[in-house]
Amino acid sequence: MKELRGKIRESLVSALPVTVIVYLLSATPLLDVSIGELITFTIGAVLLVLGIGLFSMGADLAMTPMGAHVGAGLSRQRKLWLLCGICFLLGMLITIAEPDLQVLANQVRTVMNGTVLIACVGVGVGAFLILAILKIVFRMSLSHILMLFYMLLFGLALVLVVNGNGALLPVAFDSGGVTTGPITVPFIMALGVGIANILGDRRSRENSFGLVSLCSVGPVLAVMVLGIFSRNELSYTVPDYSVSADIAGAFLHTAAHTCREVATALGLIVGMFLICQIVFLKLSRRILKRIAVGVAFTYAGLVIFLTGVNVGFMPIGYKIGCALGQGNPGMLVGFGLVIGILVVLAEPAIHVLNAQVEDVTGGLVNRRAMMVGLCIGVGTALALSMLRIVFDFSLIYYVVPGYFIALMLSLVVPPVYTAIAFDSGGVASGPMTSGFLLPLAIGACVTIHGPDAVLRDAFGVVALVAMAPLIAIQLLGFRGIVAEKLSERRAMRRILDADDQQIINFL
Repeated sequence: MKELRGKIRESLVSALPVTVIVYLLSATPLLDVSIGELITFTIGAVLLVLGIGLFSMGADLAMTPMGAHVGAGLSRQRKLWLLCGICFLLGMLITIAEPDLQVLANQVRTVMNGTVLIACVGVGVGAFLILAILKIVFRMSLSHILMLFYMLLFGLALVLVVNGNGALLPVAFDSGGVTTGPITVPFIMALGVGIANILGDRRSRENSFGLVSLCSVGPVLAVMVLGIFSRNELSYTVPDYSVSADIAGAFLHTAAHTCREVATALGLIVGMFLICQIVFLKLSRRILKRIAVGVAFTYAGLVIFLTGVNVGFMPIGYKIGCALGQGNPGMLVGFGLVIGILVVLAEPAIHVLNAQVEDVTGGLVNRRAMMVGLCIGVGTALALSMLRIVFDFSLIYYVVPGYFIALMLSLVVPPVYTAIAFDSGGVASGPMTSGFLLPLAIGACVTIHGPDAVLRDAFGVVALVAMAPLIAIQLLGFRGIVAEKLSERRAMRRILDADDQQIINFL
């Protein structure tokens, strides 16, 4: 219980800044909110704090150990086909059940069956999880793989624009961010650690990262290919973000729906884990009991967290966006910067990533430096998203130079920073991004340009949030290189000065 209280205390500190900002805005003429909306938001904030705390506890007890045990157990079988086959199934099934993907798919309705879109994204993740495993087994360079596939991605983006389906680009890039959600990230990252510890070499520290980053590329390519071969036009209808008068009923209805979604997602992971346990893991009952308790914590945490975000945060996010869209554009961009920094603190998977990075790197990359880099990166990304909404230009003007800079940095920074940076991109774009920032962008876009521009301008927020850490974390590594070189130069100068002084004393 002491550990759980500590987790809840940490989540309270994380969620408090966003909550305070909303309360401050509600006390000004800028944001007109009713008592019912404030009560709904307050309940959502309480649920968010409790949910993050329970989820973090569950990730430590279950999701991370499960991934590590499965990765290590599969690797010990020394059967590459078995390793790749199970990882493909894991990647595909978990992604199809990911709640964030369901939220995005429900907001983008096409003439084709929405199940086709979700299945296509699932196959993309499964295929690239196999590629990530092969990277570890054959010691391939992550930066070279990423460079190859991002060049392919830019080529497909050009074809998509020429075909007249350029409006699908923001959705395609957003799909890469939402697929690596709070359920999949702890499991996939631990899976990489388990495989790298058995099959990796002296660079296993670097090899253990990179799975999330590659799994984020697959969906983007898959949706682009789907768009190229599809002649259907995308249509968008702004969801109903109004707060129900029956507050208790709204929370209970959403909680029941979320219970089913999270049960499906976790059930797929637990089912695959149990199959592995029966076939080759053979873990002790003590370990299994600990994992079972962790699964229960994870389930409860995610249900509570997602319910709080969907009912309490989405409507207020949309309303803030509408209010800011009516004011000065500079205020909208500035607010985007501030709220982007604060929202990172409330993303549950961010805390899991930071802890795993500090542990695996032996403190080389500490939690505080990671969090600062992510906050600055995501804040900048959201400010740029608001700027794009104001001036109504294509997402391609951001993603092409942004990813080009990230790929160029990957050639000069230590490989471990590249792997961590690209993993951070997928993790940063979690439920708070799709559940608070995306409605905020939609509200601003509806006010400034109308509903018809939402698909073109508001979507892409998740993509930019996912891209920003790629640059920020690698710049952190570049700063480390420069600091190390300067330290070596100062040390050499002190040695030379000492030698000169000895010569003078001798003479």
